[in-house]
Amino acid sequence: MQYFTGSKAHNIALRDRAIGRGFKLNEYGLFRIGEEARVAGDREEEIYEALGLDWIPPELREMRGEIDAAEAHALPRLIEVADLRGDLHLHTTETDGKEDIRTMAEAARAAGLEYIAITDHSQALAMANGLDERRTVEHAARVRAIDAERIGIRLLAGIECDIRPDGSLDLSDDCLAALDLVIVSVHSAFNQDRQQMTDRLLRAIEHPYVDIVGHPTGRKILRRPAYSVDIDAVVDAAARSGVALEINCQVDRLDLNDVHAKLARDRRVPLVISTDAHSRTSFGRLRWGVLVGRRAWLEPSDVLNTQRFEAFRASLRRNRRGAA
Repeated sequence: MQYFTGSKAHNIALRDRAIGRGFKLNEYGLFRIGEEARVAGDREEEIYEALGLDWIPPELREMRGEIDAAEAHALPRLIEVADLRGDLHLHTTETDGKEDIRTMAEAARAAGLEYIAITDHSQALAMANGLDERRTVEHAARVRAIDAERIGIRLLAGIECDIRPDGSLDLSDDCLAALDLVIVSVHSAFNQDRQQMTDRLLRAIEHPYVDIVGHPTGRKILRRPAYSVDIDAVVDAAARSGVALEINCQVDRLDLNDVHAKLARDRRVPLVISTDAHSRTSFGRLRWGVLVGRRAWLEPSDVLNTQRFEAFRASLRRNRRGAA
């Protein structure tokens, strides 16, 4: 399991480490050079222990500093699905989802979540029956009415607001200010050049009522590559503004990817892991986003929706900045 798990670079480094300590490491185990008796190999942990290392979780075996961290007993306590308390990106029949608000809330509660945000599309996404300002406010009122019933899960009234090609947002400031949470996403003009797309995202991040950037690079695996964007600039802007970046759990997105999510973590950008659910059966997707997070070295404290409801709400950019 150890030999065939992880990157080639990780395994080469381990074999070199073994040689430096008078061992040889292969798929059969760890052996002292010149001897046939196996020193370790019944369990993975034995291999790492014999080489003076803490056990390295498979997701970290990418030669990105994990061996030094294992030697220094400084590996992270990686996030697990059970650490997530909320899901912040959900759609309903008000736009292109398959279930109504209550059904989604009940399914999320059955999945063990403590809170959700209903974030239907804004008006620019006409094919999804996106919401204008009037419908957004009315929809938010329905979400809050169900939340007031205290049905065993808390609900936030949000929106997934389109970022227009010029970086402006698809709904008025007054409308966005009246919500509990705002995700902004790109759903059009993917062919903009790198500077245009970067400027577009930076302008959106600077907006005072933006809390989260959804699927920040726009990729769809095997269908559409990520759009051209300066991800370093986007991460730095999110760090300055206190805007969270999403790891989207849709299996054809997984966006942010692990490399970009680790970059965000290292620069102290808050992250969220959300399903982008369109039906009550979608909450099992959380495991895929968590796997991306684990590859990115994320601990529970790096992910906003591991927090209890009130702490999570207080951590949103709009509430920390006093925007609302």
